[in-house]
This record gives sequence, C-alpha cells and structure tokens, in this order.
Amino acid sequence: MQGVHLLSTIVVLALASFIASATDPGPLQDFCVAVNDTKTGLFVNGKFCKNPDDVVAEDFFTSGLDMPGDTSGRVGSNVTTVNVDRIAGLNTLGITLVRIDFAPYGENPPHTHPRATEILVVAEGTLEVGFVTSNPNKLFTKTLKKGDVFVFPIGLIHFQFNRGHENAVAFAALSSQNPGVITIANAVFGSDPRINPDVLTKAFQVDKNVIDYLQKQFWEAN
Repeated sequence: MQGVHLLSTIVVLALASFIASATDPGPLQDFCVAVNDTKTGLFVNGKFCKNPDDVVAEDFFTSGLDMPGDTSGRVGSNVTTVNVDRIAGLNTLGITLVRIDFAPYGENPPHTHPRATEILVVAEGTLEVGFVTSNPNKLFTKTLKKGDVFVFPIGLIHFQFNRGHENAVAFAALSSQNPGVITIANAVFGSDPRINPDVLTKAFQVDKNVIDYLQKQFWEAN
C-alpha cells in the first residue's frame, strides 16, 4: 500500500509540475508599466518596469478608437491594435484590444494568433466569421450582426469577412499582450526568402506556374 501511495504522490506532483509549466506565470505585483529607460527600470517579462512611485493614470490610457482605420488596401480591412506598445500599463497583464474596420466586402484574411484566444464583438455591419480546427480541419462559421459575439480558440486559423454593402466595425480582445499574428497567404507565398516553389507545388497539388504567379503577387505587394 505504501508503494501505491508513493506512486500516486509522484504522479500528482508530476501533473502539478506539468500544469504549472504549461501556463503563463501570474504577475507578482499590481502592475508593471513598461518603460524604455533601462537605468531606472526593472526587467520583467521582456520589458523594463517603471518605478511604481512614478506611475500615473496616463500609463493606463489611450484614445482614438472612435476613428475609422484606412480600408483602402488590397484586402479592404484595417486592424488598429492597442497593446503594450500603445498602453505601457498593459505590460504583464496578458491582454490586447483591437479595432477592425471593413470596407464593403473587405476581409481580415485567414490568420492565426499563436499565443492568444480572441473574442470578437460586431459594433456595426454584418460579418461572416469562422475558424478551422486542427486535423481533420472542421470549419465552424457563423454570420454575425451588430451586438453578436464570437470566440476564436488560441492558435487556430480564423477569418472575418464583410458580407454587406456598408462598412463594418468590430472590436476584439486577445488573451496576450503579444498575441502575434500569422497571415496564412502572406506566410506561405510572401515569406523572405521564398519557399521553394517545388515544395508549394507538391503541397497544393497545382501547376508550378500557379505558385510562381501567387508568389509574385505577394512579393510585388511587399
């Protein structure tokens, strides 16, 4: 019995250790306002912390999200990001906010956030949204109207598309101060240096001329 009890204890401790290592560490202070002055700051989580005695309300504030973003680009959307670079007080708090503007039939192309789950609310217009699971790649999609909310799980490919004739606006929160973004088409066809066309020809099962054409489009756009 003692052997069984010892084994159970070891398993529990091992699981606890695994769980602890699989999550982000919690902050050990109320806040850690990011500062670029390395002489006066304390280095924490990739940023230097401002002396708490020097912190002011402005460190937790920004404005301008009432202003539409420029949607004249090729995909017809614009993402305005509020992260630690815009609000220094977000440092170590594990959250980012974005405003996404869509021209009529504009889209936020298929992409993924490797370090964050995203929750999105539609403020104006109608959006077709969705995400694709890991293999075997099931699509979950829904049409959202003003006031509707949708969640995109961490790391999964997702998109938003304006189905309407009018502009659309959405706001989203992401569960990281640095969620990262990988736009699928840009990564595959616009990487620097380019992925060998033979690799992509095999992967997409198309003629090499198609791959050459697609890579050219993304390289010219850059």
